Amino acid sequence: MDRPLSVPPSDGTRQLVSLLCRTSDRDAHGMAGAAALGERLGARAIGSVGEPRHTAWAEDLRSARGCLLEAGGQLDDAFEAGRVPILLAGSCSVCVTTLPVVARHHPDAWVLWLDAHGDFLTPETTSSQFLGGMCLAGACGIWETGFEGATLDPARVVMFGVRDLEGPERVLLETHGVGTVERPGALADLLDGRRVFIHLDLDVLDPDVLPASFPAPGGLQLDQLHRLLDLVAGACDVVGAEVTSAHPDQAEALAEVLAPLL
Repeated sequence: MDRPLSVPPSDGTRQLVSLLCRTSDRDAHGMAGAAALGERLGARAIGSVGEPRHTAWAEDLRSARGCLLEAGGQLDDAFEAGRVPILLAGSCSVCVTTLPVVARHHPDAWVLWLDAHGDFLTPETTSSQFLGGMCLAGACGIWETGFEGATLDPARVVMFGVRDLEGPERVLLETHGVGTVERPGALADLLDGRRVFIHLDLDVLDPDVLPASFPAPGGLQLDQLHRLLDLVAGACDVVGAEVTSAHPDQAEALAEVLAPLL
């Protein structure tokens, strides 16, 4: 994998990295949140907070290529070293490279998608032109991202907390076999004993709890998310996680919420 940045793996079982460069961020909160949360957790920081821009997905895909490659490369390094990667980033767009790396190293793993949004749109169905709203579909090979390598089987994705979907997105999720679970207990039963990689976009929290770039009412409270992560960590073999859309003003509270992953 050709990457512009090279950082040796961290010591210890977990490899905790905050990736600060811009992917598709339209405001600075996510990148600044990754920096603040990473500092709180003692993560290795890579890059610097970029300037947010409101650009279409194709331009973001080109301009953020180096940052996206670095995201996947960090997981690749951790898995090669037998470590559990925990990646903090500004935007969900990192998953176009991270989830295929998970699929290559852990083909039997499931992906738990904790997010207010499905991010399963395509260039043909997106209305916002936001790369972050298309990233899971790209990781699953539903549209061509331009990155080589394995793609994630969408039937190995299970969603929880998703509540803001567009019509075409619902159709794509259904036709490609992406699962949805609404109760924490049912989620733990489904994933019990399985290898799981967790994608956590913190906009799964209610916007009254955590400001979001694309707010969707009806989300989780901090204590509910902590209990959910604790339940999943207890039921599954968590092979890694990526956490996006943190807010710098909430770094201390979010660090406590994430404790079950650490």
